[in-house]
Amino acid sequence: MEGIPQSSQKNPEEEAAKRAQEEEMRRDVMATVLDTAARERLSRIALVSPERSKQIEAILLRMVQSGQLRGRVTENQLIDLLEQMEDAGSKNTAKKSTIVFQRRKDPDDDFDF
Repeated sequence: MEGIPQSSQKNPEEEAAKRAQEEEMRRDVMATVLDTAARERLSRIALVSPERSKQIEAILLRMVQSGQLRGRVTENQLIDLLEQMEDAGSKNTAKKSTIVFQRRKDPDDDFDF
């Protein structure tokens, strides 16, 4: 095919190998950045919510690349990051409706005859 440049004709095997290499690099960075307890908590989060785990990892990778992280991230720091994400997410989404139950205080309040 003459009109298609070589760079756009990627082999699926090459793409899979590239993804695997990026995943391995991500795991290595997470292993060096997170302490043991934080890494365990992140793996538990990944079991429940893989997309949230990916978001947290992306934030941590950006922090590493920008030089914002000094030392290893502890479990408490990871929890703080999760709370910040939750606060930011709640501001962006509409508030959930709540249901308030009002109980009768006096059994004679029902007006049954």
